[in-house]
Amino acid sequence: MSENVVPFHKHTRPPADPAAVTTLTVVPDAPPARPVPLWVRSGRAVKTAVTHERTRSAGRSVVRHSLYTFNGGRLVARRAWDGRTGSRYERMIRAAEAAGNLEAAEEWEERLQRFRAARHHRRMDLLHSPVDAAKGVAVGAGMSVGLLVALGIVMAISTEDAGHVITPLTATIDFIALLIRIVQVVWGPALTIGPFLALLALWSVGRKQHAAPAWALPANVRSGEGEPITPSIVVKALRDLGVPALARAIKEMGDAGASMLGPITIAGCGVEVDVTLPSGVSTNEVQSKRRKLAENLTRHEHEVFITIPQAARTVRLWIADSGALDEPIGPSPLVTDETLTADYTKGRAPWGQDLRGDAAALSLYQRHLLITGLSNQGKTVALRSLALWLSLDRSVQFLMGDLKGVGDWAMFDGLATTLIQGPTDEHVIQVTEMVEGAVDEMNRRIQAPPGTQFPPLIVLVDEAQVAFMCPAKDADKRPYGGSKANSRYFMAVRKIHNQGRAVNVLMWQGTQDPTNENLPKLVREGAHTRASLALGTESQARMALGDKAVDGGAAPNLLRPGLDRGTLVVASDGITIPAGQSSITVRTHYIDDDAAAAITDRAKALRDGVTTPHAIVRDTAHDPLSDIAAVIGDAPRVRTKDVLARLAARNTDAYGGWSFLDLKRVLDDASAGPYKSDGVMVVARDRVARALADRDDEGSASAD
Repeated sequence: MSENVVPFHKHTRPPADPAAVTTLTVVPDAPPARPVPLWVRSGRAVKTAVTHERTRSAGRSVVRHSLYTFNGGRLVARRAWDGRTGSRYERMIRAAEAAGNLEAAEEWEERLQRFRAARHHRRMDLLHSPVDAAKGVAVGAGMSVGLLVALGIVMAISTEDAGHVITPLTATIDFIALLIRIVQVVWGPALTIGPFLALLALWSVGRKQHAAPAWALPANVRSGEGEPITPSIVVKALRDLGVPALARAIKEMGDAGASMLGPITIAGCGVEVDVTLPSGVSTNEVQSKRRKLAENLTRHEHEVFITIPQAARTVRLWIADSGALDEPIGPSPLVTDETLTADYTKGRAPWGQDLRGDAAALSLYQRHLLITGLSNQGKTVALRSLALWLSLDRSVQFLMGDLKGVGDWAMFDGLATTLIQGPTDEHVIQVTEMVEGAVDEMNRRIQAPPGTQFPPLIVLVDEAQVAFMCPAKDADKRPYGGSKANSRYFMAVRKIHNQGRAVNVLMWQGTQDPTNENLPKLVREGAHTRASLALGTESQARMALGDKAVDGGAAPNLLRPGLDRGTLVVASDGITIPAGQSSITVRTHYIDDDAAAAITDRAKALRDGVTTPHAIVRDTAHDPLSDIAAVIGDAPRVRTKDVLARLAARNTDAYGGWSFLDLKRVLDDASAGPYKSDGVMVVARDRVARALADRDDEGSASAD
């Protein structure tokens, strides 16, 4: 029998070899989540229900309508009390005293005395009223009975029945009995319904006055959209402005704070109101808080304008309708009316609309012009629209320099005497020489005999900051740009500003983002009409418009770049500005390039033809007198405008920019001046030939 034993028992001890050991990690199951207590779940449900928008809306509605009724009762009671007592007059007296207006206080005190005297008279009349009333009732009853009996007698005679004598009395008694029965039937329900009708009436009064806290009012009322500006809204906005003296004065005035306000009048797309500030409150304290005032009036900052009228301690508020200033204005009359003409001396350019919605027209007669603003705000379009209107006056001449050079003024080719377009230093040099040529023309006009009439000459430079910042210098080391005494462009502009107005030589400039470097002080202050689009800072606004306009409320720095494109703040005596103000805000018409080209085509049709050079010709190798003789030919006399046209065709570079004054100057110097024949100015061939012969004789004598 075998001794080998096979064990069937499994050893529990691990094997000796560590490599053969396999470690098994047992992860215990997560404990079950603890149930949320009932009170927590209930609290969350209650919080959700309470804070839900529908619940909040319902709560606001309940509070609102309850307070409408309660405050409506207060308003009705206050009105009744004011009607029966002199409290209203006393409040007005206190308000006038708080505002420092003693004259108004005396007037209200006089009214109070008259009210008390009339009330005393009515009370004395009550002593006699019962007796008078009794007598009146007795007499009225007797007359009524007599009238009814007389009517019964007439009926009895008519019907031959004596019983009809009392028929009218019986009918009257039956009618009175019917009325009594009706009252008996209606009286019970009326007592039940009457209080509800009274509450409804009080609710209606409170709803019309929005007599509830702002948080409980409907969303459209809280935002102010579509709601008119009322005296109470203006007074509350001023009270909450953060000016302690103003708030105290309004508090002392009680409910009569509106005594500070003048009439609220409709002004264009908004309303206007004058506010007489109480003693101790200065106008600049209100001006400096324009944004807060606008927000108190539920408006954006750009929808409220604060100006200083002539009256002392008064600010004028213009409050736009919500969103009205974001709507475009209509097209320019230059575009819609093809029969429109211009008159430099007496006319006004249709530029746009003011904030009141009235047409804003600008007189350009003998006024230098400066328009500035940030880039891409509509400066060129605003400046160009004035030139387009003036081009419809055939007597006006233009010298134009566009230092942007992208074609904004290309439609004036064939209309302007000179048109230079481009942003380079060479273009600045050309523009500078053009302005210096205008200075020479101005000097010739000044030396003319007194009383001589000169056609308007508009020297227009767009993007003038390029000229002021130009680093180029001429052969004598004189800079073209800059603002020193030897700066050529600066000095030429200054000379025109100083003397050009008297002889109708005017300087128009458009510039952007003004600084003391790109718009020197002497140049900007030399303009009679100064206008500004949106700017970045108040200091730039003062550069653009001057301290007086800004201190008077002008704030182009508060216009919104991009959104208020084409809106200008203008300081000029050439535009109608409300009395006491120093500036006006104008929303200009937009005239695109195609419409501008159509307008210049009409202007060109008014003229005999203009050849526009695009550079200043420096070549002087020509003889004007000989050329004049050549273009006259064999004709005994030729009209001056034809002579100019033939000279331009003969030598465009030399004569393309000539005007009648240039022709007259050359002929007068040679004693062959033009004269009038058959109502037109002409040049005589004999006079020119004689002048040439005399000049040749003088030359031969000097040679000998």
